[in-house]
Amino acid sequence: MSNFPITNKTEITRLPKRGVYDKDIIYSILDEALVCTVSFAIENQPFQIPTGFCRINDKLYIHGSVGSHYMREIQSKKLPVCISVTLIDGLVLARSAFHHSVNYRSVIIFSEPVSVTDPDELYQSLEVFTEKMCPGRWKDVRKPDAGEWKATMVMSFEIKEASAKVRTGPPKDDEDDYALDVWAGIQPLKIERLPVIPDPALKPGIELPSYLSS
Repeated sequence: MSNFPITNKTEITRLPKRGVYDKDIIYSILDEALVCTVSFAIENQPFQIPTGFCRINDKLYIHGSVGSHYMREIQSKKLPVCISVTLIDGLVLARSAFHHSVNYRSVIIFSEPVSVTDPDELYQSLEVFTEKMCPGRWKDVRKPDAGEWKATMVMSFEIKEASAKVRTGPPKDDEDDYALDVWAGIQPLKIERLPVIPDPALKPGIELPSYLSS
């Protein structure tokens, strides 16, 4: 897949060797992340909202209540947004406090909101979102009814101006510090799906779905 164009907003200027513009890599980070942060400004007041999201092809989708103030503002005023995600892969423990770091994968997107009104696109966006959060779940649950669709607002953001920044590998100490009697290395971190906890109101006799038992 091709690279995103480098713009004055997406160019990585601090440690540019960590900059990534490859669409495959950027999309893989987006697809792994469960939460993004949507940043915008209203009358020179900055805001940022964490929210779940999904990607379908070259668009990112978020959804929420039609009563959501921030979503109404973004939609009605067509506010430009900056969307970010970050995955922390490990703590980088150096021999000196100064050189401690983290291994991470992050993405920044600059885009504008588009209100999603097409029924097929609305349905697909909620299905993909549900499957991203819990693969296999969509086939089990009751689908939204007319009233629930009416109460839901969905916005899409074209992914056309984006870049990633990635750090991997061990700590990088000053040459003299390699002789110190201090342990150095990486403590990996990850999000882990743990055993589920049944709802106390769960109807008796309902077995745990196979997609939740692994």
